[in-house]
Amino acid sequence: MQFADRLQPLQSNVFADMDIAKSQVKASGMAIIDLSLGSSDLPTDAFILEAIAAALTDPTTHGYSLFGSTLDFRQTVAVWMQKKFGVTVDPETEVLPLIGSQEGTAHLPLALLNPNDFALLQDPGYPSHYGGIHLAGGQVYGMPLLAENDFLPVFADIPETVLAQSKLMVLSYPHNPTAATATLEFFQSAVSFCQKHNLALVHDFPYVDLVFDGSTPPSMLQADRALNVSIEFFTMSKSYNMGGFRVGFAVGNRELIKALRQIKAVVDFNQYQGIMRGAIKALNSDRAPIEHVVDTFQERRDVMLESLKAIGWEIPNPNATMYLWAKLPDRYAHNSVGFCLNLIKSTGVALAPGSGFGKHGEGYVRFALVHPPEVLREAATKIGTFLQKTN
Repeated sequence: MQFADRLQPLQSNVFADMDIAKSQVKASGMAIIDLSLGSSDLPTDAFILEAIAAALTDPTTHGYSLFGSTLDFRQTVAVWMQKKFGVTVDPETEVLPLIGSQEGTAHLPLALLNPNDFALLQDPGYPSHYGGIHLAGGQVYGMPLLAENDFLPVFADIPETVLAQSKLMVLSYPHNPTAATATLEFFQSAVSFCQKHNLALVHDFPYVDLVFDGSTPPSMLQADRALNVSIEFFTMSKSYNMGGFRVGFAVGNRELIKALRQIKAVVDFNQYQGIMRGAIKALNSDRAPIEHVVDTFQERRDVMLESLKAIGWEIPNPNATMYLWAKLPDRYAHNSVGFCLNLIKSTGVALAPGSGFGKHGEGYVRFALVHPPEVLREAATKIGTFLQKTN
């Protein structure tokens, strides 16, 4: 049997290797502390679940959910955008429901790229962004994110030969995996750059609320209020712990929304309407549920930073996300996969190797703070023992 060439870049990745290692460790009877996946362990709030449950007995929710049936959701999103960011959008032409923001980053390249066109992606960056480009037959130019540049790309360093073949740029701040944040001024420079080079500007914004110490991250659309080149993807997974419900939305340039809707129309319908009712309830709620999530992950950040410092591993204090991005000891500077594989086999603690996020992620590991403080302290203690043994 023969398969399409587009599958070749998707054949293997370091996370698959980590999954194999986790399975082997579990089979040996060792307990796993999995800090490798950014899937929140917090439950969905009861008021959201009640809205979904109430829909189950409503037979009008049991059929296909076509675009027209999502109007209440789209209107809610438009009101939410105005209230949160002061950005005005048309719910009919500038808002589109998504099955999580990952659907947007995976499908939009199919609407924008011809074979061998370039997409400008962050390196390191979220692996799904790369996958969408490969499926569309495009080429990836990785914009290096370096600590000395606060993990922001330097647009002036992108070669003109690449720009001549480029169709889109993908950004995501607060950033996974580095936990870096960006200012409105940076986004304004990104919008100007993309307008100059006729690029669609995609902003993946899953951590819109997961920012600490009272900070508020800007929306890309605040830098492009006319929606000339930008589209922004949101998800309910992080702010409202609805990852398993797969609900998100796109907001932005109406031509980009139209193109993504055309791709979506041949791939799926929409979520069960009961799920959308739960999402509407969430978006219309006050900030109390979000503040609980933020406080939980801020506490975990502080606990893990303190615990790692106690074992001699000092990490910069991130201001956002549910992650720590940690530079490895010098002896593992070029082998993050080896570090993670040896660590899990020795201790049962699973981390994500930086090389899995791009070549400029090598030399780092990502901690996902998806366990309570006592478990994080235990993980740090085990890591400390491992580092002493391998010194």
